[in-house]
Amino acid sequence: MHRIFAAIMVAGVCAPSLQAQTSPHISAEPVLTLAEALARAGVSSPFRDVASAGVRAAEAQRQVAALRPNPSIIAETENVAGSGLYRGLRSSETTLGLALPLERGGKRQARIALADAQIGRAGIGAAIARADLRLRVTQAYVVAVAARRRAAVSRDQVGTAAAVLRAARVRVQAGRASPLEQQRADVAHVAAEGAEERAERSADVAAANLARLIGMPVGALDEGWFQQVEAPDSVRPPPGSTGTLVAAAARADLDAATAQVRLARSQRVPDLTLSASARRLEQTNDTAAVFGVSIPLTVFNGGRSAVAVADAQRDQSDALRRAALLDAEQDIATTQAEAANAATTARNALGPALAGAVEAARIARIGYREGKFGQLDLLDAERTLLDTRTAAIDALAAYHDARARLDRLTAAAPIAKDTDR
Repeated sequence: MHRIFAAIMVAGVCAPSLQAQTSPHISAEPVLTLAEALARAGVSSPFRDVASAGVRAAEAQRQVAALRPNPSIIAETENVAGSGLYRGLRSSETTLGLALPLERGGKRQARIALADAQIGRAGIGAAIARADLRLRVTQAYVVAVAARRRAAVSRDQVGTAAAVLRAARVRVQAGRASPLEQQRADVAHVAAEGAEERAERSADVAAANLARLIGMPVGALDEGWFQQVEAPDSVRPPPGSTGTLVAAAARADLDAATAQVRLARSQRVPDLTLSASARRLEQTNDTAAVFGVSIPLTVFNGGRSAVAVADAQRDQSDALRRAALLDAEQDIATTQAEAANAATTARNALGPALAGAVEAARIARIGYREGKFGQLDLLDAERTLLDTRTAAIDALAAYHDARARLDRLTAAAPIAKDTDR
């Protein structure tokens, strides 16, 4: 290998060979871009339906919360089926009326406030579902492109191994090399074919998974986008995490818990039930009005325990909100560093490292055919090239995955809508 890299310093870096190793595959079929995949998934994905159904359920619950208690019909018959004067229906008194519950303590307003808070939380949940779907599709797209790139590298490696095997056979037949070289080249060729089969299978599975998410077959993918890497300094999230979906969800949970406390306190105030009835006296055939008021006695359950539960749940929601903000800040910083590190690795792997590996393999092939380098030197150079190309693909995949996760973590929360009705 020292002789190979010495030849590199003399010959220089071969740009055409590098371009052949790194340029995206050109296909005649239409290219499915990431933006098109995201748009398609937003239309056909069941995750979107789940989120929208949650919003509709919260809005329906708000309508239920605004309803007032139903009145009741009162029907009573007294002084019947007795003895003496009260035998039969001769002395019966029939009462028919209406009872109307009256809520006190602001129960209806408290229910509406809680429902409004739940609508806001459902809206945040829908935005989170859309952001999660975007992340999921992006990651599936990255995996599919990377898998196809690895399959292409494996196919190239099979061709190279076949060429090395042919050269070894010529050398052995000419008596210039030991039969061990042919055997070693044959083993390398078999290993390359096995690697190609595994890579092709992984590429098919990755494409099928992406197709399931977007609801359509997957053809050519945008490998040019996959090749793009921004400078590490450009990987910067918005300052802070207070405006992100994570913070909005935690705040919405706290608002709902606060509204639940208000509802629990309002339920401590007993309700009144007013009734107005008409009573008919059978003996005199007269009619009289009957009015009534009923109010429950809060002797055994005054509602304090329910308020204590709601207060504790609100304190828990507040603590969870602060913890969520702390975790979000840490996750953003960590993912930002991962994206920057992956960008640096990808830029290096696609630059001097890959150029050197390509040129080393080219010189080793020429030298092996001319008898200047041994087979071990050639296999070492080919293995280095394979590892470098694979590392470049892995770095690109890690970079795009980290950028997708960073975009998800820093996704802005939607503007709250006015729910006053």
